[in-house]
Amino acid sequence: MIVRWGIEALPGVVEEVGSERPLLVASSRWEGVHVEAAARWKEVPSVRIADAVLQAGDGVIALGGGSAIDLGKAISAEAGVPLVSVPTTYAGAEWTPYFGIRDPERKLRGGGAGAHLAGAVYEPELTLSLPREQTVGTAMNALAHCAEAMYAEGNNAAGDAHAVQGASLIGEWLPQVVDRPGDLHARTRLLEGAMHAGAALGASMLALGHAMAQALGGRYGLPHGAMNALTLPQALAFNEEVAPDAVRRFREEVGVDVRELARLGGFERLRDFGIPEDDLPEIAAATVQRAGAKANPRPATAAEVEQLLHNIY
Repeated sequence: MIVRWGIEALPGVVEEVGSERPLLVASSRWEGVHVEAAARWKEVPSVRIADAVLQAGDGVIALGGGSAIDLGKAISAEAGVPLVSVPTTYAGAEWTPYFGIRDPERKLRGGGAGAHLAGAVYEPELTLSLPREQTVGTAMNALAHCAEAMYAEGNNAAGDAHAVQGASLIGEWLPQVVDRPGDLHARTRLLEGAMHAGAALGASMLALGHAMAQALGGRYGLPHGAMNALTLPQALAFNEEVAPDAVRRFREEVGVDVRELARLGGFERLRDFGIPEDDLPEIAAATVQRAGAKANPRPATAAEVEQLLHNIY
């Protein structure tokens, strides 16, 4: 995948991947960002994939957070055209061909794979207006990518190298971005960490923490990053028994308790998001069926996952 920094690099990347009439997928929030495109799709998120495909031309540019990039991936997969992503959060969706399809209320309505990942362009200035909750949530999602790349089934040296860099940068710079949200240097360093976290994700697989976060977010339309912020500490503790070296190294690279990082975004308990406690058994049962749970280094039963969820309720 082609990786460039600076929005001015976008036209060259689009040309390099062979697209002359791309569809721009970006919500109305980004109307002030000038991007050359043959058409624009503003409904983000959206389940109207077939309608969007009709406008896809010979490529897709997805500008925005995980919802925009997932939508771009769905269109890319269906139309068979290259995708260039311009991420405005730290989620790392630009690094995996898998996607979830969410309705305008952000509830999961399906998903798939097969996006034609062609390029990513990082512009730190686009992250300056990101609110604290999304800043911390998407950065915690990236941090979970780092952790899971270090111990999920199929982990490898390439993924580990990116995971170590990503964890170190996120641990160092996320608190500074929260303290100084308009500091472009701090935002740039945090985005670099997210880039490495995404590359780690692209080289490896997801694990139990993400499986829990996906089950929670998909059921209630809750922010994926916030759910990862809550589930990551539980997943680390659960996996420490079978992957002590990986978990220890991850903690050392981050340099701060991940629960403290989660609190920077106000993420402390599941009950704060209105999740009914009576639903936890069903969420646990759904979690163990997800690919991330199956790729976890320590197999988890539904009863064990339910206890992990109770721990953060």
